[in-house]
Amino acid sequence: MTANPIAETVASLMPRAKAELAELVAFESVADPAVAPGSECEAAADWVADALRSEGFQDVALLATPDGSQSVYGLLPGPEGAPTVLLYAHYDVQPKLDESAWVSPPFELTERDGRWFGRGAADCKGGFIMHLLALRALRANGGVPVSVKVIVEGSEEQGTGGLERYAEAHPGLLAADAIVIGDAGNFRVGLPTVTATLRGMTMVRVTVDTLEGNLHSGQFGGAAPDALAALIRVLDSLRAEDGSTVVEGLDTGAAWEGLQYPEADFRKDARVLDGVDLIGRGSVADRIWASPAVTVIGIDCSPVAGAAPSVPASARAQISLRVPPGQDAAEATKLLFAHIEKHTPWNARVSVEQVGQGQPFLADAGGPAYTAMADAMRVAYPGQEMQTAGMGGSIPLCNTLSELYPSAEILLIGLSEPDARIHAVNESVSPQELERLSVAEAHFLVNYARSHRA
Repeated sequence: MTANPIAETVASLMPRAKAELAELVAFESVADPAVAPGSECEAAADWVADALRSEGFQDVALLATPDGSQSVYGLLPGPEGAPTVLLYAHYDVQPKLDESAWVSPPFELTERDGRWFGRGAADCKGGFIMHLLALRALRANGGVPVSVKVIVEGSEEQGTGGLERYAEAHPGLLAADAIVIGDAGNFRVGLPTVTATLRGMTMVRVTVDTLEGNLHSGQFGGAAPDALAALIRVLDSLRAEDGSTVVEGLDTGAAWEGLQYPEADFRKDARVLDGVDLIGRGSVADRIWASPAVTVIGIDCSPVAGAAPSVPASARAQISLRVPPGQDAAEATKLLFAHIEKHTPWNARVSVEQVGQGQPFLADAGGPAYTAMADAMRVAYPGQEMQTAGMGGSIPLCNTLSELYPSAEILLIGLSEPDARIHAVNESVSPQELERLSVAEAHFLVNYARSHRA
């Protein structure tokens, strides 16, 4: 086998990478002061900035974004005439959720069963470490052949748009020829994948009111309108009998062309209980990458613990509607509002508030950056061809960057393969994937620089 100095260098750097990821995971950097102290995000941002400075980056800055968070920026100039590549990650993380359900402490990187466990290990602190590994490997083997900009966001998980608004106000800052978003993941461990589509999202909060106050269910139940029952009717109207999303006027018939997701694999990845049916129609890929999907992510009403025998006067729910490429999230929001209002029973009072929105994203996968990445993936994953897949989640920044820099190719890679369990308890990263993707990114930068010289 031909020696690969880049791969050998990355392998030698893995103990350092683990130690650094442990330091970064230790920050409870949830960008919500109701969940974690703001000082945790500030400390994580400082750590990232120091790491960039130690790698020779110039103009390292903590950018105060309009949502109150900090994004970290740095520039590593390359050879004269070389293209510029922007590398993205985020240091903020999801909350730990039920800490008692974690096998090991959520903010303490712990090795178990060949994986490294900890909140943010894959999403997306590991993505930043991946960028560092790739750059270090290149510096040890002749230098970085492109100019590199790094941007590490501080509020991606909150969806508050701080970095998007900052980039719009400073349009030259993140300009690049190619952009690598390190916040996606392989279709599964060992199968190199670039994500080419993202579903957009609209988030709404629905409140139903029927009474001035709760009433004794024995004295008034049966005639007094139950706000929770009305809300349940509304929520049920959003799905057909088979569980497919139903929002009047919203196209739900698109099909996914490309890499397919076998149902048995999906059931295993999603940990569907034995005997429980999947919902929706069409292939699994149709359902999660090409179709709208509604999810009720929270309900406020009287809790079961301490519940009194009374008729609820008010109930509230938060609804997420994922919107596939080819559909407009703003138009989907209007249709969702109209559907909810139409299907609210008994003339109950209903109010609908939008609390978040992001447009879907479709990448142009036919340019030189994709060719450079496919060649790099073959080196990092011998015997495997790069796959192109969709992702059901949303990264609104992709649309902002696409609009600001329409000629830039945007590639989404990363460490969030199914076994990583991002956004859930016991999140983890595969160190083998971290190593291979770092090798791939390094070779991509070499290939991309070469393509510009050709």
